Amino acid sequence: MNKIIKYVLHDIFRNRILLAYVVLLSLSSFGLFMMNEDVSKGLSSLLTVLLIVVPLVSILFTTIYFFNSYEFIELLVAQPLKRSNILLGVYAGVGLSLLTAFWIGIGLPVIIFDGTATGWYFILSGSLLTMVFVSLAFLASVITRDKTRGIGIAMMLWFYFTLIFDGILLMVMFAFSDYPLEKLTIFLSCLNPVDLARIMVLLKMDISALMGYTGAVFNQFFGSSLGIVLSMTVMLIWIILPISIALRIFKRKNL
Repeated sequence: MNKIIKYVLHDIFRNRILLAYVVLLSLSSFGLFMMNEDVSKGLSSLLTVLLIVVPLVSILFTTIYFFNSYEFIELLVAQPLKRSNILLGVYAGVGLSLLTAFWIGIGLPVIIFDGTATGWYFILSGSLLTMVFVSLAFLASVITRDKTRGIGIAMMLWFYFTLIFDGILLMVMFAFSDYPLEKLTIFLSCLNPVDLARIMVLLKMDISALMGYTGAVFNQFFGSSLGIVLSMTVMLIWIILPISIALRIFKRKNL
């Protein structure tokens, strides 16, 4: 599996798209920090990039790479190798490459301008969010053999978690506004990794104006520290569950 990881890393690091991703994140990060004298404002502005651009590139790049490497994966399957080692090797290689791009493009500027615990939590939430959408991309890729359909599923997942989910949550809150919705809101928030990443960062920044209803509920029920731990735990589940399902499908799939 180590050789597979090394090959994937070597292959991806030569990809110009990954380099463009690093440049885009770097320019956004340094630009936002330099435009705002207050570091916390720069960090809150960068949060939009974290919640929109990072998931989009992670799920789209991973899905396209998987289908472009399908012949290579078929060749590996024909060898006396466990399918689990093949898929996990490719998964680890793609995940590490995207994490490296995120750490260079956003992690480094954040440490330079805000090396406090808040900055490190920002990097941690972005790293977890990256791996969540890499896992979702692998699940979308193994479901179908058709590249167009796989990319379509991946884009629908991104669109749902970043845009549609908030609309559904607002509709539920509006329709049942006469009832106590705090516990339901916490449960629904756990169903969206993007929302959880936002809550992790804002709980640590303690910016009540930007927390929104879900962040305020987390803070009220669990406090900042416990709320962050809960969010982090659920994010780990979001990483493990999709890749576990993808692995199970891949083992039984007729390539």
